[in-house]
Amino acid sequence: MATNQRIDGKRLWDSLMAMAEIGATPKGGVKRLTLTEVDRQGRARFTEWCQAQGLKVRVDAIGNMFARREGRDPARPPVLMGSHLDSQPTGGKFDGALGVIAGLEVIRTLNDLGIETEAPIELVNWTDEEGSRFGHSLMGSGVWSGVYELEKAEALRDLDGVTVGEALDAIGARGPHPARPFPADAYFEMHIEQGPILEAEGKMIGVVTGAQAQVWYDAVITGQDSHAGTTPPANRRDALVAAARVITHVDATMRARGADGRGTVGQLTVLPNSRNVVPGEVRFSVEFRHPRTEEMEAIAASFPEEAAALVAETGCRLELTELFRIPHQPFDPSCVALVREAAARLGYKARDMVSGAGHDAVYAARRIPAAMIFTPCKDGLSHNEAESILPEEAEAGCQVLFEAILARANRRP
Repeated sequence: MATNQRIDGKRLWDSLMAMAEIGATPKGGVKRLTLTEVDRQGRARFTEWCQAQGLKVRVDAIGNMFARREGRDPARPPVLMGSHLDSQPTGGKFDGALGVIAGLEVIRTLNDLGIETEAPIELVNWTDEEGSRFGHSLMGSGVWSGVYELEKAEALRDLDGVTVGEALDAIGARGPHPARPFPADAYFEMHIEQGPILEAEGKMIGVVTGAQAQVWYDAVITGQDSHAGTTPPANRRDALVAAARVITHVDATMRARGADGRGTVGQLTVLPNSRNVVPGEVRFSVEFRHPRTEEMEAIAASFPEEAAALVAETGCRLELTELFRIPHQPFDPSCVALVREAAARLGYKARDMVSGAGHDAVYAARRIPAAMIFTPCKDGLSHNEAESILPEEAEAGCQVLFEAILARANRRP
């Protein structure tokens, strides 16, 4: 049965807008790069809000934040929910933040209604989900789940040479608790879809059954700097021309997979970056995604050799480093069912779907049962300052989260 107890949609929206003030951009988005001063401000506001609800906030060694609401049986493993507060350089107000603030609204509503759950509930703000600063997405949840070693994560550097460890210490985000898995009952994450399907089909809730496979690379092409006016074609080793050939191949590889194909080069650095010098070095990112693990594995098996051959034709050299490879991650059927059932009881139009984006739930699911809730976003636009959702969409997703969390926290062990 539905609880018939409602979250406060206006309070949820007002809190989303208050968090969006931190790192606000002129075009209406946010820039809260992980482990920066702006991120510190967001973490401080999150902590204040949690403590005002009587939650105990603890922080682990990679900066993941856990805000605990005790249950009737404190010995039971907690039910986790959350997302992330860091953003892309030109990000929107809702990517990640919606899941964290919605989790806070669930707790506020439980407190307002005087509801004591059987199991404890913990709200999580994961460190560096985006990967936009240090080039390694899902960092906090990856360290927590044991996918990445803490020491290796701490050694990652941004484009200015600052390490993760240095950045943690600079803003006081390194906590005293170990960054490793602890006994937990389940994890639920609410997020905007970041795609156009729900809006196009007039659906309010996406019941996420899993996330697609991914493989990420760092590429460095080395040629030779030379004068743009005096170097004839036969003597050129143009690293940018070589990079262009690889980038075109990434796009072709994606399109050969049809509507399910994904291939992107989103970061590019050209050296020496002078208009009258033939580029001698180009550094860029490459990523592929696909709903089927075997298709992603086929790409990973062929792409390095194909890219190297294209670069060799230009007289340049390619160094390709695989950063990580994530297989398709199915979510827990019982947790997914709680989301599906909650949406049905509440009368929201919903559909099952696979996430095209990576989320912290992907790594959490390797350790504990997990599920996700998607809400629509206008035109499917995300990782963009124009990212937009409606207040009623945020409220609907949060209400489903409330029901799923309450059901899971009160189930018989």
